[in-house]
Amino acid sequence: MSATPPATQQRSLLSFVKFGIIGSLGFVWDTATTYGLRPIIGLTAATLVSYFVAATLNWILNRLWTFRGMGAHEHPILQWLRFLSANSVGFMLNRGTVYTLFYAFPLCIHHPILALAAGSFAGLLANFNLTQKLVFRARPPSSPLELVEMTVDFPPTDHTHNTKP
Repeated sequence: MSATPPATQQRSLLSFVKFGIIGSLGFVWDTATTYGLRPIIGLTAATLVSYFVAATLNWILNRLWTFRGMGAHEHPILQWLRFLSANSVGFMLNRGTVYTLFYAFPLCIHHPILALAAGSFAGLLANFNLTQKLVFRARPPSSPLELVEMTVDFPPTDHTHNTKP
């Protein structure tokens, strides 16, 4: 049984749907950039560059739509860097899947869209959870400990009082 109120669950689900819609657009940008740059810089480099193009465009749209008003207290460049940093786990899952498929299945080298689609799905949940917890927050963490608690979803603790029984 979940202790989360239904309204909070509903907001979280709506945020996930919006994040997924923007992620789908990111897949389009990722694919278009990969195919556009492939003849110029090769498949491996094009796939790497395209990730950062798509991630940047996704950050902008998530900032404007999915998490509108959240994290507005910080400078956009710092928030963008935090977005890229927080999504590094998703990056490893995404591009790890892509490059593994390139290596294991020559069909994916000829049709990179297949590997890019699989990579997008591989990083989706990690990216959503970390983006929600670390990038678009109502308020910044007040201490490094609070940041860690937010990251791993520990309930906040009151460190100002001794809580011995």
